[in-house]
Amino acid sequence: MTKRLYVGNLAYGVDNLELENLFRSYGTVESATIITDRDTGRSKGFGFVEMSSDAEAETAIEELNGKEAGGRILTVNEARPRMEREERGARRGGKRY
Repeated sequence: MTKRLYVGNLAYGVDNLELENLFRSYGTVESATIITDRDTGRSKGFGFVEMSSDAEAETAIEELNGKEAGGRILTVNEARPRMEREERGARRGGKRY
């Protein structure tokens, strides 16, 4: 079973392949994705990596969390489940008259 990891505080120049290579030495990387801004296409400075097993994911977290990469200190932990987004305007607290 794959385990999805959150990787934060990435240098903005890191691409999907570089992210995959960073984790490859800790196990099999199923996918590595940098999250980009919808409008500009630029990196948001974080991404997600799917490792092929829990043990590999735990090793990657232990080895990379708090370590320097590209001049920045990484945050690596297990990704939280994705929450459904509220419909636009639903957060505003009711009807407008």
